[in-house]
Amino acid sequence: MSGRRSLGRRFGWLWASYAVSAYGSGLGFGALPLIAVLVLRASPAQVSVLAALGPAVGALLALPLGPWVEFHRKRQVMIAMDLARFAVLLTIPVAYALGRLSFGQLLVVSAVVATAKIAFNAAGGAFLKTLVRPDDLLVANARFESTTWSAIALGPPLGGAAVGLFGPVVTIVADALGYLLSALGITAIRGHEEDLRRTGRAGVRAGELLDGWRHLLTHPGLRALYLNQLLVGGLIMATEPLLAVLLLGELGFPPWQYGLAFAVPCVGGLIGSRLARRVVARHGQHRIIRVVGTLRAIWLIGLAAVQPGVVGLATVIAVEFAIIISMSLYNPVLATYRLEQTPRDRVVRTLSAWSIGSSATIAILSALGGLLAQATSPRTAITVAGLMIFASPLLLPRHPHACRPAPEHSARVSTIA
Repeated sequence: MSGRRSLGRRFGWLWASYAVSAYGSGLGFGALPLIAVLVLRASPAQVSVLAALGPAVGALLALPLGPWVEFHRKRQVMIAMDLARFAVLLTIPVAYALGRLSFGQLLVVSAVVATAKIAFNAAGGAFLKTLVRPDDLLVANARFESTTWSAIALGPPLGGAAVGLFGPVVTIVADALGYLLSALGITAIRGHEEDLRRTGRAGVRAGELLDGWRHLLTHPGLRALYLNQLLVGGLIMATEPLLAVLLLGELGFPPWQYGLAFAVPCVGGLIGSRLARRVVARHGQHRIIRVVGTLRAIWLIGLAAVQPGVVGLATVIAVEFAIIISMSLYNPVLATYRLEQTPRDRVVRTLSAWSIGSSATIAILSALGGLLAQATSPRTAITVAGLMIFASPLLLPRHPHACRPAPEHSARVSTIA
C-alpha cells in the first residue's frame, strides 16, 4: 500500500513540515471570514471582497517571484515564506487585544498570506521533484492530499470549539504557530539541493515572467487541465464566503456546527487520496482525469438547497463529502501529471503561473459572487455558481496525450550543499 511505502528521511521531514502547517491551517479554517462576520459585522459584499482582494493582490505580488524563486534555493524560500505568514498572522490577535482590529488589516493579512502561499507551493513542488523518484511522485502527492483532508477533518470542529471557548482569534494563533513549526522542520532537511544557475546577467528578465504560462498554454494536456481547474476551483472557492454568510448569518448556525459541516466530509478526502495510486494503476491516468474531473463538478448546486437545522447541516455534509472525495482522488493525479510534463528548469514558474491564475480567477469570481449576493441573496449566488460549474467538464482533455518525460537539459544545473 502507498501509505507504507518509504520515500526516505528527507521526504519524511518535508511531509512532517507540511503536516504541522496543514493542521494549523485546519484549526484556522475560514478564520478570516469568521472574524469579519462575528467581530466586524461585515456584510456579504465585504466578506466576498475579503475573499477576492487578498488572492488578487497576492497574485500580483507573486508574479515577479516565480522567476526569482526558480533560481534560488528552494528550502530557503520555503522557510522565508513560512516565517512571513507566521509574522503577519500574529498581527491579528495583537490588534484584537488592543481593540484596533480593522477590515483593512484583514485585507493586508490575506494578501500577504496569499503571496507567501504561492511562492511556498511553487518552491515546494520544485523541491519535491528533486527529492523523490519520478515513479514515487503520485505516492508523495497522495500523502500530501491525505494530510490536507485529515487536517481539515480535525481542525474546523476543534477550531470552532476553541472560538466558542477562547474567542474568535485563537485559531489565528494556532495557524501562525503551525507555519513557525513548519519552518523549523524544513530547516532540519539536510543533504544536497539542486540549484539552477542562469547564464548571462542576473535579475529577473521580462520574458521569464511569462514562461510558466507559455508552457501551460502550449502544452495540449496542461492547457485543457489548467482552464478546467480555473473554472472549477474558482467557482467552488467563490461559494465559501457566500456559504459562511448563509450559514452563520441568515440560517443562524453556531460556529461549531459551521466547522462540523466542513470537517465530517473530509473523511472522503482520506478515502480518495488513498485510492489514487490504485485506481490510476487500474484505469489509467487519462480516464481518471476525465471521469473524476466530471464528477467533482456536479455536486455544488446542492448547497443552494441548504435549510436551517439538522436537515440543513446534513445537506451541507452530504454535498461537501461528494465534492471532497472527487477532489481528493483527482488532485494528486493532476499534480503528478503537471510535474511529469514540466521541465525541471520551469517547475517554479509553471506552478507559480498556475497558482496566480487560480488566485486571480478566485478573486474575480468571488467579487462577482459577492456583488450578486448583495443584489439578490447568498443562496441565489450559490445557485448561479452551481449551474455555471456544469460547463467545466467540456474543458477537460478529450483524448489521451503522450506522457513523455519532460526535457531536463535546457538549463545548466549544479549541485550545491
